[in-house]
Amino acid sequence: MTDAADRDISEELVQAVQDAAGRQQPLYINGGGSKRDWLGRQCDAPALEVGGHRGIVDYQPQELVITVRAGTPVADVQALLAQQGQMLACEPPQLDGRATVGGTLASNLSGPARPWGGSLRDAVLGIRLINGRGELLRFGGTVMKNVAGYDVSRLQAGALGTLGVLCELSLRVMPQPEHSLTLMYDMDEAAAIDTMNRRAAEPAPLCGASWESGRLRLRLAGAASAVEHTAGLWGGERAGADDYWRELREYRRPFFAGDEPLWRLTLRGAAAPVGGGDTLLDWGGGQRWLHGTDDQSMFDAAATARAHACRVRGGDRQAEVRPVPGAAQQGIQRRLKRAFDPAGVLNPGRLYGWL
Repeated sequence: MTDAADRDISEELVQAVQDAAGRQQPLYINGGGSKRDWLGRQCDAPALEVGGHRGIVDYQPQELVITVRAGTPVADVQALLAQQGQMLACEPPQLDGRATVGGTLASNLSGPARPWGGSLRDAVLGIRLINGRGELLRFGGTVMKNVAGYDVSRLQAGALGTLGVLCELSLRVMPQPEHSLTLMYDMDEAAAIDTMNRRAAEPAPLCGASWESGRLRLRLAGAASAVEHTAGLWGGERAGADDYWRELREYRRPFFAGDEPLWRLTLRGAAAPVGGGDTLLDWGGGQRWLHGTDDQSMFDAAATARAHACRVRGGDRQAEVRPVPGAAQQGIQRRLKRAFDPAGVLNPGRLYGWL
Protein backbone atom coordinates (compact mmCIF):
# COMPACT_ATOMS: atom_id res chain seq x y z
CA MET A 1 0.00 0.00 0.00
CA THR A 2 3.03 2.23 -0.43
CA ASP A 3 5.07 3.50 -3.36
CA ALA A 4 8.29 5.39 -3.91
CA ALA A 5 6.55 8.72 -3.29
CA ASP A 6 5.30 7.71 0.19
CA ARG A 7 7.30 9.29 2.97
CA ASP A 8 6.95 10.14 6.66
CA ILE A 9 8.60 13.53 7.28
CA SER A 10 6.78 14.31 10.53
CA GLU A 11 10.05 14.68 12.46
CA GLU A 12 11.31 17.23 9.93
CA LEU A 13 8.04 19.16 10.19
CA VAL A 14 8.18 19.13 13.99
CA GLN A 15 11.73 20.50 13.93
CA ALA A 16 10.78 23.20 11.43
CA VAL A 17 7.88 24.39 13.58
CA GLN A 18 10.00 24.33 16.74
CA ASP A 19 12.66 26.43 15.03
CA ALA A 20 10.07 28.90 13.72
CA ALA A 21 8.43 29.22 17.13
CA GLY A 22 11.80 29.86 18.77
CA ARG A 23 12.55 32.65 16.30
CA GLN A 24 8.90 33.78 16.11
CA GLN A 25 9.17 33.30 12.35
CA PRO A 26 5.74 32.94 10.67
CA LEU A 27 5.14 29.96 8.40
CA TYR A 28 2.69 29.34 5.56
CA ILE A 29 1.56 25.71 5.52
CA ASN A 30 1.61 24.47 1.93
CA GLY A 31 0.40 21.08 0.75
CA GLY A 32 -0.26 20.88 -2.98
CA GLY A 33 -0.59 24.64 -3.53
CA SER A 34 -4.08 24.24 -4.99
CA LYS A 35 -5.81 26.68 -2.66
CA ARG A 36 -3.21 29.33 -1.90
CA ASP A 37 -5.23 31.98 -3.75
CA TRP A 38 -8.60 30.60 -2.63
CA LEU A 39 -10.76 30.93 0.47
CA GLY A 40 -8.42 32.85 2.76
CA ARG A 41 -6.43 36.04 2.97
CA GLN A 42 -2.94 36.39 1.52
CA CYS A 43 -0.14 35.01 3.67
CA ASP A 44 3.38 35.85 2.52
CA ALA A 45 5.29 33.90 5.18
CA PRO A 46 7.93 31.35 4.10
CA ALA A 47 6.35 28.04 3.13
CA LEU A 48 6.39 24.94 5.31
CA GLU A 49 6.09 22.23 2.65
CA VAL A 50 3.80 19.43 3.82
CA GLY A 51 3.17 17.87 0.41
CA GLY A 52 6.10 15.49 0.85
CA HIS A 53 4.46 13.97 3.93
CA ARG A 54 2.26 11.51 2.07
CA GLY A 55 1.12 7.91 1.78
CA ILE A 56 -1.45 5.46 3.09
CA VAL A 57 -0.74 4.54 6.70
CA ASP A 58 -3.52 1.95 7.04
CA TYR A 59 -6.60 0.92 5.11
CA GLN A 60 -9.15 -1.60 6.32
CA PRO A 61 -11.92 -1.83 3.67
CA GLN A 62 -14.02 -4.13 5.84
CA GLU A 63 -13.93 -1.54 8.64
CA LEU A 64 -14.70 1.40 6.30
CA VAL A 65 -11.72 3.33 7.69
CA ILE A 66 -8.58 4.71 6.04
CA THR A 67 -5.62 6.51 7.66
CA VAL A 68 -3.48 8.74 5.45
CA ARG A 69 -0.71 11.29 5.81
CA ALA A 70 -1.92 14.84 5.31
CA GLY A 71 0.08 15.55 2.15
CA THR A 72 -1.53 12.65 0.27
CA PRO A 73 -3.45 13.84 -2.81
CA VAL A 74 -7.22 13.42 -2.60
CA ALA A 75 -7.12 11.87 -6.08
CA ASP A 76 -4.80 9.09 -4.84
CA VAL A 77 -7.08 8.31 -1.92
CA GLN A 78 -10.20 8.22 -4.08
CA ALA A 79 -8.46 5.97 -6.61
CA LEU A 80 -7.44 3.49 -3.91
CA LEU A 81 -10.92 3.47 -2.39
CA ALA A 82 -12.52 2.94 -5.81
CA GLN A 83 -10.59 -0.32 -6.16
CA GLN A 84 -12.64 -1.59 -3.22
CA GLY A 85 -15.92 -0.04 -4.39
CA GLN A 86 -15.65 2.71 -1.74
CA MET A 87 -15.33 6.50 -1.66
CA LEU A 88 -15.13 9.65 0.43
CA ALA A 89 -18.83 10.46 0.69
CA CYS A 90 -18.37 14.26 0.70
CA GLU A 91 -16.99 14.11 -2.87
CA PRO A 92 -14.10 16.56 -2.25
CA PRO A 93 -12.53 18.41 -5.22
CA GLN A 94 -9.26 17.04 -6.55
CA LEU A 95 -8.14 20.27 -8.26
CA ASP A 96 -6.05 18.76 -11.04
CA GLY A 97 -4.64 16.21 -8.62
CA ARG A 98 -3.01 18.88 -6.42
CA ALA A 99 -5.55 18.95 -3.57
CA THR A 100 -4.27 17.14 -0.47
CA VAL A 101 -6.32 15.48 2.23
CA GLY A 102 -4.94 17.83 4.91
CA GLY A 103 -5.62 20.93 2.86
CA THR A 104 -9.14 19.74 2.11
CA LEU A 105 -9.93 19.41 5.81
CA ALA A 106 -8.22 22.72 6.62
CA SER A 107 -10.43 24.47 4.05
CA ASN A 108 -13.46 22.22 4.76
CA LEU A 109 -14.19 21.83 1.04
CA SER A 110 -16.88 19.40 -0.11
CA GLY A 111 -18.45 18.55 -3.44
CA PRO A 112 -22.08 18.43 -4.65
CA ALA A 113 -22.95 15.47 -2.38
CA ARG A 114 -22.28 17.51 0.79
CA PRO A 115 -25.91 17.76 2.11
CA TRP A 116 -26.40 14.01 1.79
CA GLY A 117 -22.93 12.55 2.34
CA GLY A 118 -21.75 15.04 4.94
CA SER A 119 -18.51 17.05 4.88
CA LEU A 120 -14.95 15.80 5.30
CA ARG A 121 -15.24 17.16 8.83
CA ASP A 122 -18.02 14.62 9.46
CA ALA A 123 -15.79 11.79 8.20
CA VAL A 124 -12.84 12.57 10.49
CA LEU A 125 -12.29 10.01 13.24
CA GLY A 126 -8.92 11.26 14.44
CA ILE A 127 -5.84 13.27 13.52
CA ARG A 128 -2.17 13.78 14.34
CA LEU A 129 -1.31 17.46 14.56
CA ILE A 130 1.75 19.62 15.15
CA ASN A 131 0.80 22.64 17.26
CA GLY A 132 2.54 26.01 17.21
CA ARG A 133 4.99 24.85 19.91
CA GLY A 134 6.21 22.05 17.66
CA GLU A 135 4.52 19.30 19.66
CA LEU A 136 3.18 16.29 17.73
CA LEU A 137 -0.20 15.47 19.25
CA ARG A 138 -2.89 12.88 18.57
CA PHE A 139 -6.61 13.53 18.88
CA GLY A 140 -9.48 11.11 18.34
CA GLY A 141 -8.82 7.61 17.07
CA THR A 142 -9.07 5.22 14.15
CA VAL A 143 -12.40 3.48 14.83
CA MET A 144 -16.02 4.44 14.33
CA LYS A 145 -16.99 4.50 18.01
CA ASN A 146 -14.54 7.02 19.35
CA VAL A 147 -15.90 9.94 21.38
CA ALA A 148 -13.85 11.27 24.28
CA GLY A 149 -13.20 14.81 25.40
CA TYR A 150 -13.14 17.90 23.21
CA ASP A 151 -13.38 17.14 19.50
CA VAL A 152 -10.17 18.84 18.39
CA SER A 153 -10.08 16.81 15.18
CA ARG A 154 -13.15 18.47 13.74
CA LEU A 155 -12.10 21.86 15.06
CA GLN A 156 -9.46 21.91 12.32
CA ALA A 157 -12.13 21.96 9.59
CA GLY A 158 -12.10 25.41 8.01
CA ALA A 159 -9.34 26.72 10.31
CA LEU A 160 -7.05 27.16 7.25
CA GLY A 161 -4.03 25.87 9.15
CA THR A 162 -4.15 28.56 11.84
CA LEU A 163 -4.45 25.99 14.66
CA GLY A 164 -1.84 23.45 13.65
CA VAL A 165 -0.07 21.48 10.94
CA LEU A 166 -2.14 18.44 10.05
CA CYS A 167 0.07 15.34 9.77
CA GLU A 168 -2.25 12.36 9.64
CA LEU A 169 -6.01 11.80 9.30
CA SER A 170 -8.20 8.77 9.95
CA LEU A 171 -11.37 8.95 7.87
CA ARG A 172 -14.63 7.08 7.61
CA VAL A 173 -15.36 5.94 4.05
CA MET A 174 -18.56 4.74 2.36
CA PRO A 175 -19.54 2.24 -0.35
CA GLN A 176 -20.00 3.61 -3.86
CA PRO A 177 -23.61 3.68 -5.10
CA GLU A 178 -24.75 0.89 -7.39
CA HIS A 179 -26.38 3.16 -9.97
CA SER A 180 -26.78 6.88 -10.68
CA LEU A 181 -28.44 9.19 -13.17
CA THR A 182 -29.30 12.87 -13.52
CA LEU A 183 -32.68 14.43 -14.23
CA MET A 184 -32.80 17.87 -15.88
CA TYR A 185 -35.53 20.53 -16.00
CA ASP A 186 -35.77 24.05 -17.42
CA MET A 187 -36.99 26.62 -14.84
CA ASP A 188 -36.03 29.90 -13.19
CA GLU A 189 -34.11 30.26 -9.93
CA ALA A 190 -37.10 30.68 -7.63
CA ALA A 191 -38.84 27.61 -9.07
CA ALA A 192 -35.61 25.63 -8.81
CA ILE A 193 -35.21 26.50 -5.12
CA ASP A 194 -38.79 25.38 -4.45
CA THR A 195 -38.34 22.16 -6.43
CA MET A 196 -35.02 21.24 -4.84
CA ASN A 197 -36.41 21.65 -1.35
CA ARG A 198 -39.58 19.69 -2.08
CA ARG A 199 -37.60 16.83 -3.59
CA ALA A 200 -35.09 16.85 -0.73
CA ALA A 201 -37.97 16.28 1.71
CA GLU A 202 -39.06 13.10 -0.09
CA PRO A 203 -37.75 9.60 0.78
CA ALA A 204 -35.66 9.28 -2.38
CA PRO A 205 -31.99 8.56 -3.27
CA LEU A 206 -31.17 12.21 -4.02
CA CYS A 207 -27.46 13.07 -3.79
CA GLY A 208 -27.04 16.21 -5.91
CA ALA A 209 -29.19 19.26 -6.64
CA SER A 210 -27.84 22.18 -8.67
CA TRP A 211 -29.23 25.04 -10.77
CA GLU A 212 -27.26 26.95 -13.37
CA SER A 213 -28.25 29.11 -16.37
CA GLY A 214 -31.94 28.25 -16.15
CA ARG A 215 -31.46 24.48 -15.83
CA LEU A 216 -32.10 22.43 -12.71
CA ARG A 217 -30.23 19.14 -12.28
CA LEU A 218 -31.14 16.47 -9.74
CA ARG A 219 -28.78 13.53 -9.28
CA LEU A 220 -30.07 10.20 -8.00
CA ALA A 221 -27.66 7.53 -6.71
CA GLY A 222 -28.12 4.27 -4.84
CA ALA A 223 -29.73 0.92 -5.50
CA ALA A 224 -30.69 0.64 -9.17
CA SER A 225 -34.32 -0.20 -8.35
CA ALA A 226 -34.70 2.85 -6.09
CA VAL A 227 -33.03 5.19 -8.60
CA GLU A 228 -35.15 4.02 -11.53
CA HIS A 229 -38.37 4.09 -9.50
CA THR A 230 -37.73 7.67 -8.37
CA ALA A 231 -36.75 8.76 -11.88
CA GLY A 232 -40.02 7.38 -13.18
CA LEU A 233 -41.97 9.41 -10.63
CA TRP A 234 -40.05 12.66 -11.04
CA GLY A 235 -39.82 12.72 -14.83
CA GLY A 236 -37.48 15.20 -16.53
CA GLU A 237 -34.80 14.76 -19.17
CA ARG A 238 -32.32 12.02 -18.33
CA ALA A 239 -28.54 12.32 -18.46
CA GLY A 240 -26.49 9.31 -17.45
CA ALA A 241 -23.00 10.80 -17.68
CA ASP A 242 -21.33 12.20 -14.57
CA ASP A 243 -19.42 14.92 -16.42
CA TYR A 244 -21.54 17.80 -15.12
CA TRP A 245 -21.08 16.88 -11.46
CA ARG A 246 -17.35 16.37 -11.95
CA GLU A 247 -17.03 19.81 -13.55
CA LEU A 248 -19.07 21.34 -10.74
CA ARG A 249 -16.97 19.60 -8.09
CA GLU A 250 -13.74 20.80 -9.72
CA TYR A 251 -14.98 24.39 -10.36
CA ARG A 252 -14.62 23.90 -14.11
CA ARG A 253 -18.06 25.07 -15.13
CA PRO A 254 -18.05 28.23 -17.32
CA PHE A 255 -19.55 30.09 -14.36
CA PHE A 256 -16.23 29.82 -12.49
CA ALA A 257 -14.10 31.15 -15.37
CA GLY A 258 -12.69 34.67 -15.50
CA ASP A 259 -10.96 36.99 -13.05
CA GLU A 260 -14.01 38.65 -11.47
CA PRO A 261 -14.21 38.14 -7.69
CA LEU A 262 -16.06 34.93 -6.86
CA TRP A 263 -18.28 34.72 -3.78
CA ARG A 264 -19.75 31.77 -1.93
CA LEU A 265 -22.81 32.12 0.29
CA THR A 266 -23.98 29.34 2.59
CA LEU A 267 -27.52 29.63 3.88
CA ARG A 268 -30.82 27.81 4.28
CA GLY A 269 -31.62 25.92 1.12
CA ALA A 270 -35.17 27.31 1.07
CA ALA A 271 -34.03 30.97 1.25
CA ALA A 272 -35.24 33.23 -1.56
CA PRO A 273 -32.87 34.19 -4.41
CA VAL A 274 -30.15 36.53 -3.15
CA GLY A 275 -29.80 38.42 -6.41
CA GLY A 276 -26.75 40.34 -7.55
CA GLY A 277 -26.42 38.98 -11.10
CA ASP A 278 -25.55 35.50 -12.31
CA THR A 279 -25.91 32.82 -9.67
CA LEU A 280 -25.05 29.13 -9.48
CA LEU A 281 -26.89 27.06 -6.87
CA ASP A 282 -25.47 23.89 -5.34
CA TRP A 283 -26.23 21.75 -2.29
CA GLY A 284 -29.98 21.98 -2.93
CA GLY A 285 -29.80 25.77 -2.68
CA GLY A 286 -27.68 25.78 0.48
CA GLN A 287 -24.55 26.93 -1.33
CA ARG A 288 -24.79 29.82 -3.78
CA TRP A 289 -22.03 31.18 -5.97
CA LEU A 290 -22.09 34.78 -7.18
CA HIS A 291 -19.83 37.28 -8.90
CA GLY A 292 -19.36 40.65 -7.25
CA THR A 293 -16.78 43.42 -7.04
CA ASP A 294 -17.93 45.39 -3.98
CA ASP A 295 -17.17 43.61 -0.71
CA GLN A 296 -19.51 45.61 1.49
CA SER A 297 -22.46 45.13 -0.86
CA MET A 298 -21.90 41.38 -0.79
CA PHE A 299 -21.56 41.34 3.01
CA ASP A 300 -24.77 43.38 3.29
CA ALA A 301 -26.65 41.08 0.90
CA ALA A 302 -25.48 38.06 2.87
CA ALA A 303 -26.56 39.62 6.17
CA THR A 304 -30.01 40.35 4.75
CA ALA A 305 -30.31 36.73 3.58
CA ARG A 306 -28.92 35.47 6.93
CA ALA A 307 -26.11 33.81 5.00
CA HIS A 308 -22.41 33.34 5.62
CA ALA A 309 -20.39 35.03 2.87
CA CYS A 310 -16.82 34.40 1.75
CA ARG A 311 -14.93 35.94 -1.15
CA VAL A 312 -13.38 32.75 -2.43
CA ARG A 313 -11.28 34.13 -5.26
CA GLY A 314 -10.06 37.48 -6.57
CA GLY A 315 -10.27 40.98 -5.14
CA ASP A 316 -7.92 42.34 -2.51
CA ARG A 317 -6.51 39.29 -0.71
CA GLN A 318 -4.99 41.50 2.00
CA ALA A 319 -8.46 42.72 2.99
CA GLU A 320 -10.94 40.59 4.92
CA VAL A 321 -12.61 38.00 2.70
CA ARG A 322 -15.43 37.26 5.14
CA PRO A 323 -17.40 39.40 7.61
CA VAL A 324 -15.64 40.17 10.87
CA PRO A 325 -17.43 38.20 13.65
CA GLY A 326 -18.77 39.77 16.81
CA ALA A 327 -16.72 40.39 19.94
CA ALA A 328 -17.76 37.15 21.65
CA GLN A 329 -16.77 34.96 18.71
CA GLN A 330 -13.53 36.88 18.25
CA GLY A 331 -12.70 36.23 21.90
CA ILE A 332 -13.23 32.49 21.48
CA GLN A 333 -11.11 32.35 18.34
CA ARG A 334 -8.29 34.33 19.92
CA ARG A 335 -8.24 32.00 22.94
CA LEU A 336 -8.14 28.95 20.66
CA LYS A 337 -5.29 30.48 18.68
CA ARG A 338 -3.30 31.17 21.85
CA ALA A 339 -3.89 27.61 23.08
CA PHE A 340 -2.74 25.95 19.86
CA ASP A 341 -0.26 28.51 18.53
CA PRO A 342 0.87 30.88 21.29
CA ALA A 343 3.65 32.45 19.19
CA GLY A 344 1.27 33.03 16.27
CA VAL A 345 3.60 31.44 13.70
CA LEU A 346 1.12 29.25 11.79
CA ASN A 347 -0.61 30.87 8.80
CA PRO A 348 -0.90 34.30 10.50
CA GLY A 349 -3.75 36.36 9.09
CA ARG A 350 -4.87 33.62 6.70
CA LEU A 351 -8.33 33.31 8.25
CA TYR A 352 -8.75 36.88 9.54
CA GLY A 353 -6.41 39.87 9.59
CA TRP A 354 -6.77 40.17 13.35
CA LEU A 355 -6.06 36.47 14.09
